[in-house]
Amino acid sequence: MKVIKGIWIGFWSGLLLGLLLRWIQSVTGVKIYTLLLNVDFLPVIGAIDWSEPMAFSFHLFVSLILGIIFVYLAKRRAYPFGFLVMVSLLMCVPLYLLYFPLALLAVTDQVPSATNLEAILYWIFAHLTYALALPILYKTFERKNAPSQ
Repeated sequence: MKVIKGIWIGFWSGLLLGLLLRWIQSVTGVKIYTLLLNVDFLPVIGAIDWSEPMAFSFHLFVSLILGIIFVYLAKRRAYPFGFLVMVSLLMCVPLYLLYFPLALLAVTDQVPSATNLEAILYWIFAHLTYALALPILYKTFERKNAPSQ
């Protein structure tokens, strides 16, 4: 059941992140959603011109894994909500920093540079939103599936 909860939480939080970055890009013109979906620097798969839904599915796959990891950490004990938020924020630190290698390794010039402060702030904001969505969705899912008395 942990895996299913993790997949559910990872899917919805990943969808939220993707939609938020897509919206930010549409409003500001900063290609932050494009950066999220860019895989052109990866061997083999980077040479393929993926459709947006397929590229988004790569992003969701990573989010599913993170959702499963979060649920496994959260299920270890009956942690208070604040502790789960801290676990999630710390677990997602690599995601905040991932902006830099993604921007530096990109082959295309259609993504923001590694020094674009506006893009960095949007990236961090969206990933903080993702990190907060994990414990919120976890607690929502737990409450919804708790045995009634």
